[in-house]
Amino acid sequence: MASVTLKNISKVFSDPQSKKDVTAVDNVNLEIKDGEFMVLVGPSGCGKTTTMRMVAGLEEISGGEVLIGDRVVNEVPPRDRDIAMVFQNYALYPHMSVYDNIAFGLRLRMLPSLPQQLLNMGETNRIKADIDKRVRNAAETVGITQFLDRKPKALSGGQRQRVALGRAIVRDAQVFLMDEPLSNLDAKLRVQTRAELIKLHRRLGVTTIYVTHDQVEAMTMGQRIAVMKDGVLQQCDTPLNVYHYPVNKFVAGFLGLPPMNFVENATVSAKGENVYVDTSAFSLRMSPTKAEKLREYVGKQVTLGMRPQSLQDKFLATPEEIENGTVVRMHVDVIEPLGAVTTLFLNAEGINMVAEVEAETPAKENGPLDMVLDGGAAYVFDATTDLTIV
Repeated sequence: MASVTLKNISKVFSDPQSKKDVTAVDNVNLEIKDGEFMVLVGPSGCGKTTTMRMVAGLEEISGGEVLIGDRVVNEVPPRDRDIAMVFQNYALYPHMSVYDNIAFGLRLRMLPSLPQQLLNMGETNRIKADIDKRVRNAAETVGITQFLDRKPKALSGGQRQRVALGRAIVRDAQVFLMDEPLSNLDAKLRVQTRAELIKLHRRLGVTTIYVTHDQVEAMTMGQRIAVMKDGVLQQCDTPLNVYHYPVNKFVAGFLGLPPMNFVENATVSAKGENVYVDTSAFSLRMSPTKAEKLREYVGKQVTLGMRPQSLQDKFLATPEEIENGTVVRMHVDVIEPLGAVTTLFLNAEGINMVAEVEAETPAKENGPLDMVLDGGAAYVFDATTDLTIV
């Protein structure tokens, strides 16, 4: 196991048509601790896979340094970096059995050439026995021992992904690199495999870099997550810290389901001890803690952010929630019952918002509904920089 350090790494591609350079990764600094499970997350094209490929040595680095442990590996070939990679499309050899797929890399690295094998059969047999032991241990770890004699075409998607994981584990590498390994699985299997990967990491303790665009995977799997946009690292912290304390509007909107509601062109105002964020439809009273930080923005334009969970149906709210919140009458456009909760698509004088409320809501489509907005759970962003104010 080893730490992975990215120092000011960049990747620039040349576009032959426009004859301009395209920066895919821009001056990223990141330190992944020994044994840590780090998730790189962001929308398509944000540079997360390119960053991983530079760590793997599959992409040339335009600038900066990549260190695995204390060794700079910029010029080190991929096979000598002591890493193991799991790809999105499994990358299994269709003509080989599961056993041979897992053993293939070990045979290439450990067995000498055929003439040398014949000259020293004792050593060759010892190496083959070691390979067999490691393959069977890896297969047992990922739960595919019963499939060792099958070909990949006789396996389900989840089983193929386990084979790919087994092939990575058997290497006993210092670092695991996983590039969206669950994206080809159906929803139920994705949840199951996600849990298996978490348990596997706890058992093996290998430094892991995991790339995904799925925020649920990032939130549930990563010990820390690094959010990227347009090749730039936006924020790196524990999942809950990133969720509760986003550094800017992009991070706040990217994490969370349903996504955060944003109300543009809002203005901060003050009346006595109270501070409000005024929109075209309502004035949201902010909590005392947030009010103090917003006073210097009085009269300035901001963006209001509210997670769907911080909008409550007044019918279901407690007296304390109603007293501390702001009651706004809204129009119900669409209702999506999800069983445990209900998602409401609302409109307040042209401002569209989404709320996630308790399933018992009496809301009716195309009808009015009083909603309680929690100013203590609201976010406010600078209208110019998109940075978080509170």
